[in-house]
Amino acid sequence: MLAIELRSIAKKYGRVEVLRDFDLDVEAGTFTVVFGLPACGKSVLVRLLTGLERPSAGHILLRGNKATKVDSGGRNIGYVPQSFALYPHFSVYNNISYPLDLIKSPKSRIEDAVKQIAGQLKIDHLLGKYPDQLSGGEKQRVALARGVVKHTDIYILDDPLVGLDFKLREQMFDDLKSMQQSLAATFLYTTSDPLEALALADKVAVLDGGRIVEAGNLESLYRRPTHISTMTLLGFPPSNQIGGELLIRADRLWCSTGLFELPVNMAPSAGRPAEIGDVRVVIRPEDIHLNPNQDGLLQCQAQVVLREDLGGEVIVYLEVNEIPLVTVISHAEDHLISKDRVTIGVHPSKVVLFNSETGQRIGS
Repeated sequence: MLAIELRSIAKKYGRVEVLRDFDLDVEAGTFTVVFGLPACGKSVLVRLLTGLERPSAGHILLRGNKATKVDSGGRNIGYVPQSFALYPHFSVYNNISYPLDLIKSPKSRIEDAVKQIAGQLKIDHLLGKYPDQLSGGEKQRVALARGVVKHTDIYILDDPLVGLDFKLREQMFDDLKSMQQSLAATFLYTTSDPLEALALADKVAVLDGGRIVEAGNLESLYRRPTHISTMTLLGFPPSNQIGGELLIRADRLWCSTGLFELPVNMAPSAGRPAEIGDVRVVIRPEDIHLNPNQDGLLQCQAQVVLREDLGGEVIVYLEVNEIPLVTVISHAEDHLISKDRVTIGVHPSKVVLFNSETGQRIGS
């Protein structure tokens, strides 16, 4: 069953088109993350879903029912905004209970709901305090509690962890997943942070250029992306992206880059590209090996520019013919960069080609 359906959505402000040809299906009971760069239209999407604005074109369905023209009060959804937006003159208890107060829930129902959600988010000891007495992380938990205290089956979360430091965000990941599962509800969550998408999502929808360019489960999108935005944005560090050229040699299709040349294996149904020419070549950092000792790899010499020790792993910045590259290695492999120049190797199957104009994947 689909909890949310967006069909051919467009949103314009004057001549500026923020969303266009926007289609998305969100299955009931899933944690779906809409992921994209800042200012790509995620918050506009949230305003359309919550009924704060209406689309310029297209249709919104909630639980299979038309909701495009239904106001925010009639949609029966929970909402967690990007900012804390807590009422300074309300206690934590009253901030959390406010959505239930608005619909005049019984006092006993309100008390039980507030205590339950506050205990789940570990803020039950803060119920008597006021926002100016809270840390940033505590404020965010209060905002989250307020957003989900009204029991429903659909919750919209607009980049709710954006103001927190990395450690606090990590702590919230488990809380959010646990809450979504305990509520057995549909969470639609927006973020520009690839780590949040990777940590939270059952399904990811990649937003770029005002539309969803690819959507699916995390495994398929990460391992088998069909659009360049998915591969270059979804992951940390971001994937390496370099220029390449398709050419025909001895009746075979090849790709030449500033690093190496490799044969291009086209999918049986894809056929050959209509035009031989420029492409984008993308390689994930973890697929670049230093001083490899296995056969069958594409290899070249690289200059070591910088090392960043992150404790659990080391990020290594390289350069080949003025082309910047980045790879990630474990501490056990750190001895492989004892000098300024290293040999790098990549398995041909890990080199992915994309059409320079459409962003679509080329080959198998």
